[in-house]
Amino acid sequence: MAAQGLWSRDFALFFVARAVAALGDAMLPVALAAGLLQHGYGAGAVGLAMASTVGSFATLVIFGGVLADRFDTRRLMIGADLVRLATQALAAALFFTGQVVLWQICVIGAVNGVAGAVFQPGVAGTVPRLAADVQGANGAIGTAEAGAQLLGPALAGLLVAFTSPGGVFAAHAATYGLGALCLLSLRLPPLPRRGGPAGRAVAAFLADLAEGWREFRSRAWMWGVIVIWCLMMVAAWGPTVPLVAAEVIGEHGAGTYGLVNSAFGAGTVIGGLVAFRLRPRRMLRAGGVAIAAFACFPAAVGAGLDVPGMAAGAVIGGAGRAFWAVMWATSVQTQVPVGVLNRIHAYEVAGSLAMVPVGQSLAGPAADAFGADHVLLAAGAATLAVSAALLSVPAIRNLPRADGPALRGGTALQAPDGRAHRKGPER
Repeated sequence: MAAQGLWSRDFALFFVARAVAALGDAMLPVALAAGLLQHGYGAGAVGLAMASTVGSFATLVIFGGVLADRFDTRRLMIGADLVRLATQALAAALFFTGQVVLWQICVIGAVNGVAGAVFQPGVAGTVPRLAADVQGANGAIGTAEAGAQLLGPALAGLLVAFTSPGGVFAAHAATYGLGALCLLSLRLPPLPRRGGPAGRAVAAFLADLAEGWREFRSRAWMWGVIVIWCLMMVAAWGPTVPLVAAEVIGEHGAGTYGLVNSAFGAGTVIGGLVAFRLRPRRMLRAGGVAIAAFACFPAAVGAGLDVPGMAAGAVIGGAGRAFWAVMWATSVQTQVPVGVLNRIHAYEVAGSLAMVPVGQSLAGPAADAFGADHVLLAAGAATLAVSAALLSVPAIRNLPRADGPALRGGTALQAPDGRAHRKGPER
């Protein structure tokens, strides 16, 4: 697809909204870890604070998917951003004043998770409505998010050093405000809405929820990935985030932790650029191979490598994770009809993240029992097991490429560049 076809005014606005949100999200772990550690809390508290957001998000995102298919997606996303602007501003005030209590931070995180559950389902449905080249759009957004991952931790480290963790939360709140402004200016192609009579609203909502579940479970490649991904979340990603933070900050300080996270971001930039250009015929097979590289990140920290060694592991790990993310997002957005895409995306997000709070909550106790270094090495081994499991399932490794709704028969949707998108039959 030509660059001018991808870079329409509306896609550019959506791109900026996703990029600034990613910048804030990349800054948050540094602020949360450094702030709680400064106030006398340990790795377990950091894990609980992170789990509060992920837990509420994973619990409620399937309901957000139904809302996204029934109501104005753009308005839901703007409202969610405004809620998170308020909560992060409150968190900034708490850290600036030194009145930091763990349960309050967890409540703020849980509210953020609820807002994210309303916001996230609309992302999947918005991309194919704005761009005919779905992989190109995902690659561009993924590269921008990777760049944010590169810059965010370093910026957060500077803000923590020269102000306080509250400065990072204030900046995070500002990113949600800018994202809401971009979405407010966005014009999405209309889709038929599924609203029904007010008296049957609950029944219709439950029927939509059930339809989304049927569509989800009818795709063996999708639920197969989610089942395997639960292992990734519990044994690899969940414990990696809080334990890497605690280990690196404890040994080298917040500045080094920001550097290591920036190295991870550099890797995701590389992975996103590769995914933007490479067009494998079996996208999930290629992604399954790439995700094995993530093992280098926790393993490098767990092995006690020096700072350059940890940074190198983070670069490799970030590249593998970013490439997988584009392959997976594009597969979902091109294999699923638009009318149920938000709900199916909500189910797959809920399934893939449901075990993150478990992994994060268990990170502290596991580190106390076995040592943080051994838990991180185990996380690397679990990542390799996940890669092998993905490649062992025929429905996953043999899923054929779909180049997007425009190449399938069905009801045409008009893209912003004037081209027809087509909603097609299920593969």
